[in-house]
Amino acid sequence: MSLPVTNGVTKSPMNNIDKGLAGKARRVVVVQLLMTLFVAAVFFGMSAEEGLWEALSAGYGGLSSVVLALISIMGFKRANALALSDPKQSVMILYIGAVVRFAAVIVLLGIGLGLLKLDAMAVFVGFALAQASYLMGVRDRKAARSPD
Repeated sequence: MSLPVTNGVTKSPMNNIDKGLAGKARRVVVVQLLMTLFVAAVFFGMSAEEGLWEALSAGYGGLSSVVLALISIMGFKRANALALSDPKQSVMILYIGAVVRFAAVIVLLGIGLGLLKLDAMAVFVGFALAQASYLMGVRDRKAARSPD
């Protein structure tokens, strides 16, 4: 079975998945960025003397989560591109992506807390809430509404 080709581009069912993935990825990153701005604003407003430093710390935590989301999205796109032709390689890309994200968390939080000496509570709150918004953004809304 061969897939139709138009102008040198193979028309596969994965192209529609790519479009859906791109739309969902955009939505997730925007939601994470909005959550990061919200958390930074709350930290800025809560403390008069160290509000700016805490807001920057919360922003760093949230942006660290956004970086992890972008790493995930790139891995999902690469895995999706290989899914039909080489499923084993596709799964391997997903596993390697998980390891890279784990290492990136350690490095990014290590830089923020150790090197930059950011406020730990603000970094972790910003990171946690941005991660929570990531999880809410990637869930399938249709599956969440189904009675099954």
